[in-house]
Amino acid sequence: MSTASPSPRDAHKALAARQFAAISGGFRLIATAVGLAIVLRTLVLEPFNIPSDSMLPTLASGDYLLVAKWPYGFGRYSAPLALPWAEGRLGGNAPRRGDVVVFKTPRDNRTDFIKRLVGLPGDRVRMTGGQLEINGVLVPKVRSDDLVIPADGTPCRRSGGGPRCRYPRFVETIDGRHYVVLDEIAGDPRDDTPLVTVPPAHYFVVGDNRDDSADSRLSIAEGGVGMVPAANLIGRAQIVFFSTAPGGAARIGTRP
Repeated sequence: MSTASPSPRDAHKALAARQFAAISGGFRLIATAVGLAIVLRTLVLEPFNIPSDSMLPTLASGDYLLVAKWPYGFGRYSAPLALPWAEGRLGGNAPRRGDVVVFKTPRDNRTDFIKRLVGLPGDRVRMTGGQLEINGVLVPKVRSDDLVIPADGTPCRRSGGGPRCRYPRFVETIDGRHYVVLDEIAGDPRDDTPLVTVPPAHYFVVGDNRDDSADSRLSIAEGGVGMVPAANLIGRAQIVFFSTAPGGAARIGTRP
């Protein structure tokens, strides 16, 4: 017994059906991947690059890091498009002094900044002779070795000469947490600031490169960022995963 071959029309329909199924499967795969990427960027980790040296020597321009979204809960700026939901944060814990945080600057609520958080709501903060003072207590600051970097054809801001510049480094300790800060300019105006009280639901942030950082020591009108609203927090710097900065390989795999 012989079986009749399918007509050209039936064969064309079968081929079209297979092609449609393959294309649909491809679109579903792409949609799933995009959705997963959005969820990961919103709820888990998001990559950021460091555009300036305001966090030297901890982070340098050319470093790439992952920022954890979950530690402080989720706010308006956790999502890529800054969805206009209710102010405040959902879940998570309050930041700790010494955390390195990424946030939308209150200057425009669009530009990403990264700084070290040193003042919590209600804290009284100021700089005295280049040393942080929190609630009437000076934060311990101990001299370390110098940071030596290429001059790159520009004059050294503090000391050194020729092809290299030397800048004093200090180990600062806040709530038992140690990190290194840099002093590029002796007697910089930001070394002495008025005493301020951090408002509710706001934070005081500074750059580790104290003389090359626009931060909470200056108001927005003065070129700083003022106090950072809790709603503007994006997340906590988690780990450096890549770097194009000179000597940046030593920071890869480290947590700021």
